Amino acid sequence: MKSTKNNRVIQILMYMLIDALMIASTYLMAIFMFSVLDLTMDYSLLVIALPLVVLFKLLVFYLSGLYKMLVNHVGFEDVIKIAIVSILSNGLIIIFIALSGILFMYKSAFLFITPFEIFLLAIPRMANRIITFIRTNMDWNKALGRRTLIVGAGSAGELVVKEIYKNKDLNNIPVAFLDDDEKKIGSRLSGIKIVGPISEINTFIDMYRIEEVIIAIAEYSVKDLQILISKVAEKSIRIKKLMSMSDVEDHKTPKIIDVKIEDLLNRDVIKLEDESIKDFIKDQVILVTGGGGSIGSELCRQIAELEPKQLIIFDIYENNAYEIQQELLRKFNKSHRPLNLKVLIGSVYNKQRLEYVFKTFKPDLVFHAAAYKHVPLMEDSAVEAVRTNVIGTHNAACLANKYDVKNFVLVSSDKAVRSTNIMGATKRYAELIIQEQQSKSKLTKFSAVRFGNVLGSNGSVIPLFKKQIEDGGPVTVTHEDITRYFMTIPEAVGLILQCGVYAQGAEVFILDMGEPVRIKDLAEKMIRLAGYKPYEEINIEITGLRPGEKLFEELLVDHSHEAQHRTPNDKIFIEKQRDVEETELEVSVITETLENHSNEEIKAFVGRIIPTYKRNGD
Repeated sequence: MKSTKNNRVIQILMYMLIDALMIASTYLMAIFMFSVLDLTMDYSLLVIALPLVVLFKLLVFYLSGLYKMLVNHVGFEDVIKIAIVSILSNGLIIIFIALSGILFMYKSAFLFITPFEIFLLAIPRMANRIITFIRTNMDWNKALGRRTLIVGAGSAGELVVKEIYKNKDLNNIPVAFLDDDEKKIGSRLSGIKIVGPISEINTFIDMYRIEEVIIAIAEYSVKDLQILISKVAEKSIRIKKLMSMSDVEDHKTPKIIDVKIEDLLNRDVIKLEDESIKDFIKDQVILVTGGGGSIGSELCRQIAELEPKQLIIFDIYENNAYEIQQELLRKFNKSHRPLNLKVLIGSVYNKQRLEYVFKTFKPDLVFHAAAYKHVPLMEDSAVEAVRTNVIGTHNAACLANKYDVKNFVLVSSDKAVRSTNIMGATKRYAELIIQEQQSKSKLTKFSAVRFGNVLGSNGSVIPLFKKQIEDGGPVTVTHEDITRYFMTIPEAVGLILQCGVYAQGAEVFILDMGEPVRIKDLAEKMIRLAGYKPYEEINIEITGLRPGEKLFEELLVDHSHEAQHRTPNDKIFIEKQRDVEETELEVSVITETLENHSNEEIKAFVGRIIPTYKRNGD
């Protein structure tokens, strides 16, 4: 500690000595200028005054904090500070000369002395940055970095260039900027030329042999971003972007991230009633079953931000539960916010374990996200699909009734509609359980939320395609024309919470997923985003539909359907449900005999309960 302090004192004294020499040099330059112009002056006064001037200036510099600057990180703002201090201190000297009449230097000479002083004071402090810049450019000229086009010649673009200078992990060579401001075109930013408008990006990509594009526009509409990314994706080059400015502020340093496939999907921003959702969650004890999964963990993230009284994460898989626990604790500890978090391991089909959770913590709201959802895997493990998706749901719903839970929200699936696979059929079975439990309920409002595929969730095509691309291909698609509806995880979870607010009991909420996406097109776009050419550098193979897989998924929202009713949110509809009797579900029967059934026998049993279930597409 003492050594560090001594080093700091030595550094300050060193810069004071350099500053003293620089200040004296400006006066010597002034004298030289006078001799050139044949101006006479009594320099005997200057010999006496100059040491005092130097001492005065060093004192002002010290008090103004110039010697507290981190010399390795001196930037434009620091140079401005040097200039202000220099101008003010010279202004005081001019006032002293005027009031005292001691003319050791012409007052007009300070018009020359001041700018030179600012320059000479700034140069030693910026020397390290200048040397780093020169070295970096020399390294670029020698290295095989990616020729990079930066879109946006504003403050965000400048941040990108600075980050490329500093971050050696970014193997980029900035070649040019694009910007739609005509006044900027032809100028330079950070030494890099602004060559033209964004609309002509593909022309400039070819002209400058660009290998990577970085989007650096702080405020850019979703529509414009999608158009730009789609244009760049046609060229099969890498695309990255600067984090949003709010995210940059959170991280303190700029971060350049990959463009995600979500940015290419034509999706409108979903509006939620944030205040009503917060009122719904705030000061409530919340239980999330399957809280470590893709949907469950995002539910926990969003719920945690809404100030619950307590958040309980219940999951059978300890690794997932641990990860979301640590993520939330890090986030809330870092921001010095309280979070009453409890993480418990167990399965929803273990009723005794689940009852312990309800009895001990008495949740007000339950979000039931625990489920098996992988379609092909469940075809070979139908017994397990029923165990978790049916019996587990029945356990959770019965306990919600028993312990007077206010709201119970089942996370369902579009595959529950006229299902061709056991996973979807068990989710429909779970919906019927919710309907039946509502008829018994005195307090609990039961509801289900049905939506389609979630981008980036475990088992979805996005992580699979990413892994296949990283491995050099091929990317596998089951059918040329297969389509799916997609929604991002935060969108889906936000709508689940909104449905909880709307629930009055016995509703099945269905989410408008927008337009379907052709999976083959999705694969091609992801390959291009990664900087490869589809079918040339990375191939796409058609493997054939898997057991239980549909070519086209059911349209969840049909605006002409009489049984579908609008809610205040134009993305959420309610599908009218029939009354369900306990006897028709035969839950007690399947619970008692589950272990005695084979895979195909279980499918046959479920088919009897769910008439719309067509096994393996039959």
